[in-house]
Amino acid sequence: MSRATGYPFQDVKLPVEERVRDLVSRFTIEEKISLMVQYQPAVERLGVKPYKHGTEAAHGVAWLGEATAFPQPIGLACTWNRELLRQVGSAIGDEARVFYQRNPAVNGLTLWAPTVDMERDPRWGRTEEAYGEDPRLAGDLASALIQGVQGDHPVYKKAVATLKHFVGNNNEVDRGSCSVTIDPRNMREYYHKPFEAAFTEGGALSMMTSYNAVNGVPTILHEDVQNVVKGEWGMDGFIVSDAGDLLGIVNDHRYCESYKEAVAYAIKAGIDSITDDREKSCQAIEEALREGLLEEADLDRTLINTFRVRFRLGEFDPDELNPYANMPESKVCAQEHAQLSLEAAREAVVLLKNNSLLPLDKAKAGKVAVIGPLADAVYRDWYSGTLPYKVTPLEGVAEKLGNGNVTYRSGLDRVQLKRTADGRFIGLNEQGKLSAAAEKAETFVHTDWGWGSHTLWSETAERFVTSEGDEELSAASKEAFGWYVKEIVRFEECGDNRDFELRSWNGEAVHASADGTLKIAKEAGRPAADRYALCVVENGLEEAVAAAREAETAIVFVGNNPLINGKEEIDREDLVLPAKQEELIRAVLAVNPNTVVVVIGSYPFAINWAEEHAPAIVYSSHAGQELGRALADVLFGDYNPAGRLPMTWYRSVDQLADIMDYDIRKGKRTYQYFDGEPLYPFGHGLSYSSFDYVKLVIEGYENLNSRQWTARVTVRNTGDRAGDEVVQLYATVAGSRAERPLKKLVAFERVSLKPGEKRELTLWVRTSDLQLWDVTRDRFVLEAGTYTFAAGGSSADLRLTAALAVDGEVIPARKLDRLVQADRYDDYESVMLTECKEGGTAVAAVGGEGSIVFKNVAYDKAPASLELRANGGKLGGSAALYFGDPGTVEPACVVNVGPGEEQQWANYAGELNRAEPTSQVVLALSGSVQVSAFRLV
Repeated sequence: MSRATGYPFQDVKLPVEERVRDLVSRFTIEEKISLMVQYQPAVERLGVKPYKHGTEAAHGVAWLGEATAFPQPIGLACTWNRELLRQVGSAIGDEARVFYQRNPAVNGLTLWAPTVDMERDPRWGRTEEAYGEDPRLAGDLASALIQGVQGDHPVYKKAVATLKHFVGNNNEVDRGSCSVTIDPRNMREYYHKPFEAAFTEGGALSMMTSYNAVNGVPTILHEDVQNVVKGEWGMDGFIVSDAGDLLGIVNDHRYCESYKEAVAYAIKAGIDSITDDREKSCQAIEEALREGLLEEADLDRTLINTFRVRFRLGEFDPDELNPYANMPESKVCAQEHAQLSLEAAREAVVLLKNNSLLPLDKAKAGKVAVIGPLADAVYRDWYSGTLPYKVTPLEGVAEKLGNGNVTYRSGLDRVQLKRTADGRFIGLNEQGKLSAAAEKAETFVHTDWGWGSHTLWSETAERFVTSEGDEELSAASKEAFGWYVKEIVRFEECGDNRDFELRSWNGEAVHASADGTLKIAKEAGRPAADRYALCVVENGLEEAVAAAREAETAIVFVGNNPLINGKEEIDREDLVLPAKQEELIRAVLAVNPNTVVVVIGSYPFAINWAEEHAPAIVYSSHAGQELGRALADVLFGDYNPAGRLPMTWYRSVDQLADIMDYDIRKGKRTYQYFDGEPLYPFGHGLSYSSFDYVKLVIEGYENLNSRQWTARVTVRNTGDRAGDEVVQLYATVAGSRAERPLKKLVAFERVSLKPGEKRELTLWVRTSDLQLWDVTRDRFVLEAGTYTFAAGGSSADLRLTAALAVDGEVIPARKLDRLVQADRYDDYESVMLTECKEGGTAVAAVGGEGSIVFKNVAYDKAPASLELRANGGKLGGSAALYFGDPGTVEPACVVNVGPGEEQQWANYAGELNRAEPTSQVVLALSGSVQVSAFRLV
C-alpha cells in the first residue's frame, strides 16, 4: 500500500480535531460514500487502511476464536462490583487489541458492548445481555466496564465501547416493526439514565440505536439521538445503526417509501455508521445526494465522528506513542484473565435461600449425588466467545470431593423413536442420517426444555439431531447453537394417545421417505408428518431418584439453555422452569431432604415450590469457562457468596403487565413501583456470614458544579468467617407533585469484612438520582421536601433510616392557557403515543376510548374555549374536556374532529359550558383522533 506523507492529518503535534477534519476534507465524494458503512474500505492514496466497526464483546471477545469467557452480563451485574467490571473490561480490551493486530481489516476495535437497556420485564429474550432493572446499578456497572475497555490514557483508547441499544429495547417479538409508548417521565427518569451515565461518567465513544420505534418513530431516526445523546450529554464519538436497521425503516417499519429517503433521514438524525447491505446503502446515499435529500456536508459531519474515534485508537500515529499498540499475543486467554473469570464467576453467585445446609463440609459430605440436565454442561449464548476450556458443575464438585464420592445422573430419559405406521424404530444410516430403514434402533438422550422444544442426543454419533439445511434430520451437531437453533425438534401430540408427530425446529412436518431417511416437508403438498411413539429405554427421573436416595447430599442443577425458548428474537412465554425440571426437583427432595437446588440461567425464574420446600437454593448465570469451579467453591464454603440480584424475581407472570407496556409507574414495574410480593426482591442475596448495620448519617454540601450528599454507613461482620456485604442505599420522598418510586437505589458499595470487623463506608448520592422530570417545564427538578434514606442488604432488608430536609424547588401550578403538549400529562387511561411530524408526540386512544389527565392546574381567569391541534385519523372522533372526574361530571366541551389523511394536522376549537374549572382537567379521546397539543383560552 502506498502511503502519502506530509499532510496535516499525519502531524501528531496537531490537535486531533484539526487532523480529523483535514483528513475528511481530502476524501472524494465517492470515497465519502464508501466510508459510510460498517466495513470502511482502504483509501490507499491517503494511507487509510480498511477498518470494521463492530466486534462483539458482551462478556469476552466473541466470534473470533478462543478468548477468555466471563459470566453473562446479567451475572456480572450480580456482583455489584464496579472495580471487578473495570478489570473485566480491561481484559476484554487487551484481547480485542490482539485480535485487531492479527487482522486489523476485519477485527475492529470498536466493540459492540455493553448492553445497557433497562430490563423492566424479565421475559425479554435478551435479559442475559444487560445489567438489570435499575438505572443507577446498570449505569455504574456499564461505566466501569467501559472505562476498562477504553483504558485510562488521556489521548489514546485501548478499544472503544459501543452502547446497545438506544432506546426502549426490552422485547424481541416484532422488535423490528413495533412501536412502544414511552412518556417523557419514563424516558428521562428510567430509560435514558443508564445511557447518560455511560456517556457522562463512563466516557463511552459510541452507541447503537435499537430496532424498535418509540412513539411511532424508529429509534434510528429519533430526535433524542441528536438532541440528547450528542447535545445534552456531549457524546463526541459516533452512532451506529444495528444490523439491517437502515433498510428496515422501509421494509419493516414502513416509515419511509424509499432507501434514499431512509438514509437521508437517518444520517440527518445522527447515524454516523450504517450496518446494512453495503451496495444498497451506498446506492441510496448516492441517490439522496443527487436529489438534494443530503448534502456533502452531512457526510463530512458523520465521517468526522467515525474517524475521530479511529484517530483516538492510534491508527494514524506511530506505535511508540500509543501505549496500547503491540499488545502481547499472550494476553489472549492469559492465565490472569482466567483467574479473573473465576473471580467474576464466584462473585456473581447468589445464595437465594439457606436453611443451614450450606456450605457443605468436604470432610463430612459423604456421597454426593450430582443431578440434573445442567450438571455436566457449560452453555454459551449467542454473544459468547469460543471457550478455551470449560469446567462443568459436575467436574467442579468432583474436583472438591474426588470422583469416588460423587455419583452423577442427568435425570434425562434415554429413548428410542418407533414409527407408529409400521413399528419400525428410527436408527442411523451410514451417513449419520436418521432413518426408518436402519438395521439398529438408535438410542437418544432426550431433553424436554418445555414449551414444545426438545433436543435429542445420539449416543452412537455423539451428536445432536439437527435439521441443518432444512432438508432432513441427521445426528451431526456438536451443540445446540446458531441464530436458528435447528437442533430443536418438536413433538406434536396426536389426540388422546401418546403418539406424536415429529416436526423440525420451525414446525415443519418430518416424514420417512422411500429410502427411510427422515425428510422435512417444507412445501405445500408434501407428505404429512409421520406419527411416532417415544419408547423409554431408561427412565432418567427414576435413575436420579435412586442416586439421590443413596447419597448423603443431592445437588440438583436446573435452568435454561441460552439458545432455546428465550434469546434474540424470542421472548419467554413464562417465568417457570420447564415442567420436567420442576418434576425432577420435587422427586429428588422427596427422597433426600439434604438437597441443594442450583439454578443456572440467563434470567429470573418463578421457582415458588423450591423456595418453599428446598433447604438451599443457589443461582448463577451462565458464567463461562469457570462456571463449575466457581459453583463448587461456593457450595463447599471455599468462597463466601455475596452476589445480589439485579432484578426482581416475580412469583408469576400474573404479577407482570403486558410485555409491550413500557410504563414502569402505571404498570407497577420493577422494585421501584411493584407493590406486590416478589419471590426474591431486587438486591437480594445471602451470605455465610451475618452483618449488622450500626450507623447511618446523611450530610449534604455543594461543590463547584452541583449539590451532592454523602451517606456514612457503618457495617459490622457479626459472623465467624470473612465475607462481602453489598451495602445498598435507597431514597424515598413524600409529598411530591407526582407519583415517585416506592424506593430508589441511589448508591451501593461491595465491601469485604473479616469476622468482627467494623467499617464506615462513605457513599455518594448524586442530585440526579433524587430529581424528578417536571413535565410542566421539561426539565429535571430537585423538589423541596424531606427525603428518607434507608441502608441495608437488599431493597427489602433495610436496617437503618435517616431523614434529610432538602431545600429544593416547589413546582409551580400548571397553566393551560398556553399551548401544552398532550404527552405532558400526569396520568392517563388507555392511550398510546405516536408521532406528530409537525414536531413532538401525539396522544391517541387505544381501542377507541382513552383519556389524559392534567393535575395541579391553576387559572388566571376562567377559560372560555378549548383549542386543539389534532388529526382525525381514518375514522375521526372527538375530544371531550372535563373539569374533574369524567365519571361524576358532565363534559365542559366536546370538540368533534372529522376523518383525515395521515399526519394531516389542523386546529379545532369549541366553547366551554358553564362548568367551573378545577385543579384536575381530563381530556377524553374517542375514535381515531390524535391530539398533539391543546390549550384553554
